Formats: sequence, C-alpha cells, structure tokens
Amino acid sequence: MKKPIKKDFKPRGTKSTGRKGPGKKTFSRAEAPASLTRKISQDYPAAKKMVKTPVGDEPIRLNKYLSMCGVASRREADELIKIGLVEINNVVVTEMGFKVKPGDKVKYDGAQLSIERMRYFLLNKPKNILSTVDDTKGRRTVMNVIKGVCKEAIYPVGKLDRVTTGLLLFTNDGDMAKRLIHPKNGVSRLYEVHTREKVKSPHLDEIRQGVMIGDGMMRADEVAYVGDGTDPHKIGIRISSSRNKVVTKMFEHFGYTITKMDRVMYAGLSKKNLSRGDFRELTQTEVNFLKMIR
Repeated sequence: MKKPIKKDFKPRGTKSTGRKGPGKKTFSRAEAPASLTRKISQDYPAAKKMVKTPVGDEPIRLNKYLSMCGVASRREADELIKIGLVEINNVVVTEMGFKVKPGDKVKYDGAQLSIERMRYFLLNKPKNILSTVDDTKGRRTVMNVIKGVCKEAIYPVGKLDRVTTGLLLFTNDGDMAKRLIHPKNGVSRLYEVHTREKVKSPHLDEIRQGVMIGDGMMRADEVAYVGDGTDPHKIGIRISSSRNKVVTKMFEHFGYTITKMDRVMYAGLSKKNLSRGDFRELTQTEVNFLKMIR
C-alpha cells in the first residue's frame, strides 16, 4: 500500500514545489499552530461534518471548496492547506490554487468532506436561551430551538447575550459568516433598549458622539427615544461596532440599568412577521444582499 505523498510546509516567502523532500513533514492538527486551529474550531464548528452533496461539473479551487464545506473562510483555508491538513485522494496537498475535480475525495484533518448546499436562517431568539452551540450545564441553547430545521449543519453568526432577544442569523456559509462578524465591515445592528431609569437627552448626545469606556471609544451610529419620544425608558440604538456588550456598557457608563434589550434589525434584515422563537429561511434577494457585504 502506497503511503500518501506529504508535501512540505514552507515558511512565508519561500517558494514551495509542493513535493516531499528528505526530512520534510506536514503538520498534524495537534502540531499545527494552536492559534489557527483553535480559531477555526470556534468559528466553524461544522468543520468535521460530512455532507453528501456532490460537486458540480467544473473544478473548484481548494480554498473555495473548504469554505463551501463550512470548514473556514478562504483565507484561513489557505493556511490549513499550507500546513498540510488537507488531503485529496489520500495525498496531502499544499499547493495554493489547486483545483478539486468532480469525483475527488477531499479530507480535512482526516475527515472526508463534500460540498453542501448553503443555507441561511433567521431566528427571533427568545429570552434566557444561550447563543452557544452547546452548554456543559445542560441549559437550553439556540441549537435546541432550530433543531431539525434542515439537514445541513448550520451555526449562529455571532452571539446574543442570554437575556437579549431578537435576530440571530444561522448559516453553514463560512465565508459569509466571517465577513459579517469582521469588525472592518461594520455590519449594522439595531436594538430597542428598555431601562429602569429615565434616560436623559444629553446622555444620548454623548453616546452618539462617543464615550471612553475602558481602553477604547464607544459610540452609536444613531440613538433616540423610541416612537414619538414620550417614553424616556425606551431607546432605539443603532451600532456597527462588533465589540462585546457595547450597548450595555454605554448605558451602564451613565448609571442606567437595562431591563430589556431586543435586536430588531441585523445587516438589513428585520424581524417583521417573525414571532419570538420562530425562524425563517432567507430569500434569495436577502442572501444576495448579504453577499455584497465585504
């Protein structure tokens, strides 16, 4: 039985022939840079799932193939290829630009992959549901809510706090998920916030202009009283920052206690006609819009 040809990992700036040389080896997942494999596992938990949807008639670049399988974004897939975690027909491939042909058997970290249909679902998350994939304490998560919605393995894009309600996107599209959560893209999020105390108008001005919290400046793109503005306990706030708990921190900075927070829009998607705890599949028009975010 022939052993697979392992192609060597070359440092950046060194040209690789893609062929094995004396004393050269590839990385196993355990030997690969921890920062990379840990990040891939967290952002793309579908990486080890096998899905039985065939490739089309045209060859596909290997990094795109890995992305379409939900393993990683294309850029991160390039790194996985470089360090020798990907095999085609039992041969380790480290060549950038390699194309997968119909009938090829592709493996990532020993698990066979195949392209799956890209799916996109929007959930109106209920309160007291965790946004994690699973929970060691056995508490209910969003995965319990959407269980069985489709045969593909879909996962949440970003997170909402346990007590926060509202829109949460699910997909198996690794490239899109990466773009939506990347800070540079500034994806818009609109929240309705209820506070125990009356919120003063000058504080809204400061939130709009920016407040220094910790080691950074936090600001809202828009912030105002909800509706006709007669209730100072209800605030609408739009942000594009992806920093953790940014809305909560800005209100707490002025001594306000949030009693309710609901994400009513995300990346141009609204919860119109979507009751709490329900979900729906995105339309092709909505998917096309999200694909334009770069």
